[in-house]
Order: sequence, then structure tokens, then C-alpha cells
Amino acid sequence: MEQKAESSYLEYNSQRSPLIIPEYGRHLQKLIDQLTQIKDRDERNKAAKYVISVMGTLNPHLRDVPDFQHKLWDQLFIMSDFKLDVDSPYPIPSPEALNLRPDRLKYPQNFPKYRFYGNNIKYMIDVATKWEEGEMKSALILVIANHMKKSYLSWNKETVEDEVIFQHLYELSDGKINLMTSNEELSNSQSLIKVNKKVSNKAQFNNQNKNSNQKNQFKKKTNQKNKRN
Repeated sequence: MEQKAESSYLEYNSQRSPLIIPEYGRHLQKLIDQLTQIKDRDERNKAAKYVISVMGTLNPHLRDVPDFQHKLWDQLFIMSDFKLDVDSPYPIPSPEALNLRPDRLKYPQNFPKYRFYGNNIKYMIDVATKWEEGEMKSALILVIANHMKKSYLSWNKETVEDEVIFQHLYELSDGKINLMTSNEELSNSQSLIKVNKKVSNKAQFNNQNKNSNQKNQFKKKTNQKNKRN
């Protein structure tokens, strides 16, 4: 008879209600559930402040976060399923605000036809079109064109005629920048390819050094562990 009486008090996870904020655990959730059932408002306010202090103790790493107390009070109302009626020092959140979804971000790629140039090139072109005519604007356009050629070669790995870059620049600027009739010459393809290779080799060298350092540290820790054993 005693065994049957004890087994009747056992709780199984399949029978428990899901935790609203699992990080706080089952005991704190039960404490908040009991808090919502206190009839006296003054006692309920005192108990709410006690629960907030417990929640702060469970999250000491958040004490330096701005509006730490505000966050705890919001979590208290959320964990009570918005049934708690107490005097909060902060605006009480609503279930509707909690369930709001952020607006979908637009994909930043505005010219998928020439993805190898990147979005920064398009931004630079838009800035150049707004500058007043003069030597500064001409120099900036030439820098942009050379950078476009460099980006083109880093993806295609072959030579490219300046006219192709000028045509792409004309399209990306909506016809506002036209170098197709000019006598401008861009940097030599071979020199730009060498620059790309140097950058690629430098990045590869840095990655190899990083991997080598990680292996050495792992070996050092393993040797130290073996000596201790």
C-alpha cells in the first residue's frame, strides 16, 4: 500500500507541461505558477520581487547587460503565461508583441548578372555618379574600373578586354558612366592576376600557420596529459 501511495506522486516528463523558458528549470516555473495563485495583491507583489531576485541570481552573467531588471520582469510575465497581475516597474509586455515576427530582409544582391563584382562595387558606382564632373570623379571612376577588372580576373582566371569592363560599368551605372568611347586604359591583366595570386597565397599561408599552431598546441596539451598520467 505504501509503495502505491508513493508512486502516485511521481511525475513523468510526458505528463508535465512544457517549460516556457527552459533555462530557468522546472522549480522556478512551479514557483511562478504558485505566485499567480496568491490572492492578496500585496503578498503577490512581495513574492514577485523575491522571484525576480532568484532569477537574477540564476543569471549573474547578465548583470552588466543594460536594462537587466527590465529583461527579468519581462521574462517573469512571459513565464506566467501573462496571467500574473502585479505592480511592475516597467511596461508589461503583451502576447501580441511577443509573437510579432520581424520583417523579411531583402536580398542585397541588386545585379545577379555580375555577382563576381560584389555589392561594394555597385555602391561605389552609385557614389561616383553623384560627384561633380572633374578630375576627382574621373580618377574615382578609373579606380572603380580597375577594381572591377581585378574582381573579374579573380573569378574567371583569364584575360579580359577593357571594353568588357567598360560595358559592365555602363550597365551598372544605368548609362551614367561611359568609358567605351574614351582612350582610358586599365591595368594589365597579367599584373592584376599576379596581385590576386599574392593575396590568395598570403591567405593560404596564414591559414596554414593557424592550423600548424593549433596542432602544436594540441600536441603540447596531449604530452602534458600523458606525463601527468
